[in-house]
Amino acid sequence: MPVTKIDRRLRPRPGRVLIVDDEADIRELLDLTLAKMGLSADCVGSVAEATKCLEREPYSLCLTDMRLPDGEGLEIVRLIGKNYGETPVAVITAFGSADNAVAALKAGAFDYLSKPVALAQLRALIKSAIKLPRAEERLEAAETDLGTTGQLIGQSAAMASVREMIGKLARSQAPVYISGESGCGKELAARLIHRQSSRHDAPFIPVNCGAIPENLMESEFFGHRKGAFTGADHDHDGFFQAANGGTLFLDEVADLPLIMQVKLLRAIQEKKVRKLGCTIEEVVDVRIISATHQKLKACVDAASFRQDLYYRLNVIELKIPALRERQEDIPLLVDAAILRISRTNPPEITAEAQRALMAYSYPGNVRELENIIERATALCHDGKVTPDDLQLSADSEIGEGVGRDGETLDDHMNRVERQLIREALAKTGFNRTAAARLMGVSFRSLRYRIERLGIEEE
Repeated sequence: MPVTKIDRRLRPRPGRVLIVDDEADIRELLDLTLAKMGLSADCVGSVAEATKCLEREPYSLCLTDMRLPDGEGLEIVRLIGKNYGETPVAVITAFGSADNAVAALKAGAFDYLSKPVALAQLRALIKSAIKLPRAEERLEAAETDLGTTGQLIGQSAAMASVREMIGKLARSQAPVYISGESGCGKELAARLIHRQSSRHDAPFIPVNCGAIPENLMESEFFGHRKGAFTGADHDHDGFFQAANGGTLFLDEVADLPLIMQVKLLRAIQEKKVRKLGCTIEEVVDVRIISATHQKLKACVDAASFRQDLYYRLNVIELKIPALRERQEDIPLLVDAAILRISRTNPPEITAEAQRALMAYSYPGNVRELENIIERATALCHDGKVTPDDLQLSADSEIGEGVGRDGETLDDHMNRVERQLIREALAKTGFNRTAAARLMGVSFRSLRYRIERLGIEEE
């Protein structure tokens, strides 16, 4: 294959779109919309015709129906993903075909539209796709992020895999579920996906789902009109409106109550929200990234999280490794933390302190490591950090005994968590609300943990 042809595929001509649909009126609607946006289109009605077009012409975007006379739109999605990776492809699904949309996103589709096609959603999708960074721009953004974000620093194979996955996710609009323990960098990963995506110049709105009072959730997520309820003295935009055109990051999504899960599912599927006190839905263009330190599938099995919402959020999973799974990165993270904390005259980590840091289990992951270094920097003398400055003895009580008597890490962490919860309940006279406040978690989170760990009031 000539080099010039490869170059043309990697650098699609701006403004050229491939439309694949066997219905003439849909092709005409899409073509007219693109023309009004200053874009030209090639319109075909089958998989075979689309394949020929892709072989001879580079495109900035492909819009394809899911059902075609000689095959399915998924065939085009896979073909483009394999041979024309710089061309985003969006699928058009029948109304209510949520499963088809999810299947297309899993196969590598950039995004999807439901019939009847809403012009506002169509225009938003086209704008996002055309703005998608090219390979060299993503590489430049990734290198910049690597040099400025401490928690994703690392040369381990695990972190190389995470960074590679972030680059792939940045080229899609698919919902992403980020899993990992507390303190391992889930929000940072979400920010990197946003920063390397076509939405990088739009808002990134992080939301801690466990920190919002249940009676205010609908208003906070979807907004309200003046007079919608007592105290609503002005119009208010919710998180979806604030993130319009950008990314909404739902942290600790497992803490959402079931009634809110239903409303969130509808907003994600319909790409529309309705403010409290308003009768009209408004279109929103928001990418959803969610995360929790809990095992979301276990929450589904326990009936505390809706299965249909789980499958809508967990289209693609990004797993962030715990620090103990990439210990070779600890020296780099320590150096980065010291430079961040003490830009002038950073202290020296003695060999003994280095060995202590390498031997520690870090149940709090990177966040805990940074706290340890910050504390040691404040306590050290003569510009040298010793093992005593690290104060790991008290912290490492949590990490002692892992593997003892055949105990797995999960068993050990559950035992420690159970003990801490029992102590908090005992101190508060088994007042769960007060115990949750004492432990710095939401009441719903504490209630779930009590049920999961089988803790009974004594």
